[in-house]
This record gives sequence, structure tokens and C-alpha cells, in this order.
Amino acid sequence: MNPLTKDKATSAGLLVLRLFLGLGLMAHGWQKFFVFGVSGFAGLLEKLGAPAPYASAWLSAGTELAGGLLIALGLLTRLAAIPLAFNMAVAAFLAHSGYFITNTPPGREYALNLGAAFVALALTGAGRFSIDNLLARGQENSYGMNP
Repeated sequence: MNPLTKDKATSAGLLVLRLFLGLGLMAHGWQKFFVFGVSGFAGLLEKLGAPAPYASAWLSAGTELAGGLLIALGLLTRLAAIPLAFNMAVAAFLAHSGYFITNTPPGREYALNLGAAFVALALTGAGRFSIDNLLARGQENSYGMNP
């Protein structure tokens, strides 16, 4: 496989990953804001022993909603992936016990897998099919460099 084709395939894979991760996390953030309500989510966090549960609820829901959007768009991907990975680590160890998602209550598996995927995006970036790439190419052009 030539390098250009390999780059496109890798970027297509990153696009699929970003869209599913980002839109999925946006849905969770939306749910915390507009279905359960931040107060309801804060009540759950308080029962779980989270510090500053109301502030933590806003921070977690906002990270999921805004961070998920940024990941899906491929905008500030590396930067957005870091707080999302942290959010998933906190969720895994605060709200879940055991490993398997099929446990009652659900285990850490899902949150840890999401966190690992966000760490991977922080390391790889968004790929060619992203706003990050468009901005980088525009910046190169503004300095007289080829994209």
C-alpha cells in the first residue's frame, strides 16, 4: 500500500472513531443537562461521594457535551481528548465497580475503553479528515509553505 493510500485509510479510521466517540459522548452530556438535569446528576455524584458534586456535575456534563462535539468535528482534538480521558477515568473509578459492563451495577469496562480511545486520539490527533487538518494547512499556506 502506498503511503498516501495508507494515510487516507488511517485518517478514515480516525474519522469513524472520532464520530462515534464524539457523538456518543455528546449524547451523554446532553442527557445530563437536559434529561436528568444537572441537579439530578449532582445528586447521584453526591451519593457516590464526589467532591463538590454540583460543580463536578457541570464540569463532567460540559466536558462530555463540548468535548464530544470537538472530537466529532476534529477541532482541537488532542486538547479535547485529555479532559475526556480524565472524565472517563473518574467515571470508571467513582461510579463503577468491577470490570465487566454486564455486572450489576455496570463495571468499569466501558468507561475505561472510552478513556483509552481518548488517550489514543490525544496521541494521534484527528487525522486528515478534520478541521484540525484544515486549520494546519491554512496556517502553512499563510507562511508560504505547501500544504
